[in-house]
Amino acid sequence: MTPGKYGRVPPEACNSYYSFDPNFSAAVGVGALFGIVSIAHLVLGFAWRKGFTWVIIMGSLWETFSFVVRALGAHDQQNLAYAIVSQLLLLLAPLWVNAFAYMLLGRMIHFYLPSKSLFGIKAPAVARYFVCFDILSFIVQGIGGSMISPGSSQETIMKGIHVYMGGIGLQELFLLIFSLLVVRFQRQMSRGIALKEIAPKEGWRRLTGTLYAVLTLITVRIIYRLVEYASGIKPSNPIPYHEAYTYGLDALPMFLAITVLCIMHPGRFLRGPDSVFPKKTRAEKRAEKREKKAKKEAEREEKRGRKEAEREQKRERREGGRSGEDLERGVWEREAIRE
Repeated sequence: MTPGKYGRVPPEACNSYYSFDPNFSAAVGVGALFGIVSIAHLVLGFAWRKGFTWVIIMGSLWETFSFVVRALGAHDQQNLAYAIVSQLLLLLAPLWVNAFAYMLLGRMIHFYLPSKSLFGIKAPAVARYFVCFDILSFIVQGIGGSMISPGSSQETIMKGIHVYMGGIGLQELFLLIFSLLVVRFQRQMSRGIALKEIAPKEGWRRLTGTLYAVLTLITVRIIYRLVEYASGIKPSNPIPYHEAYTYGLDALPMFLAITVLCIMHPGRFLRGPDSVFPKKTRAEKRAEKREKKAKKEAEREEKRGRKEAEREQKRERREGGRSGEDLERGVWEREAIRE
């Protein structure tokens, strides 16, 4: 079979790396939109000096490059590298947006709540734990995504689908748990302001609403991917064979999520000394390390002292026992002599 103008062949034909005919114009247009919001996030991140926004910028750039590479692949459909890179970037980019939402809530807790904690968990720990969960999901999805890349055997693709679905299942589980924290934050803020225990600061409602919107959009995308792969990649499942689903249920939700985070940029509201987690100087870190070392050494000395005291007590008990036996033996001997 002779490939078309851009190397297009039907999905059932040999060497077809796409299950659909990629639309060049759509890929260019969507890539341009993601590129625009990437630049906007970059500018706003620098303007408001929010270093942690590099995470959302990475997510937006991955989406941008995914569609740029898809556009290149649309005019070179026999190029396996284009097909693989485009798909992997598209599958994994949302995890950056996910991580940014986790980091944002941590900073909101630190900025708005006097306790700087939620459920007894300090704000930096909230961000750190959920980012670790996100990395775990990223690794699982990355493994699955690489296995279902174009050019893989059918057996490998099916295994990869199961791994990838497990990864996005984990992602959704962590999102649901995270949503409970957002609800808790909202209730604690509302109650604290009503009781005048918390000084109302600008933007907490908007940022909370933004988080709800982002989590909902990510969930829409996850449901789409679960439905897409639940029936496998075969002709009876129309989703993998129609590119419009990808644009409507993957690209669009992620574009809206990134755009909402751009419009309601954290830099607009999180300003001042509490807007960032406190950083320790090198001297403070060294002093803390010395303090921990001294504490451990003191604990070891205390442990050694307890063991030594226990050994001394045992020795005294043994010696006391021997003295008693000697005394009793002497009494018997004196009685024997009298007799």
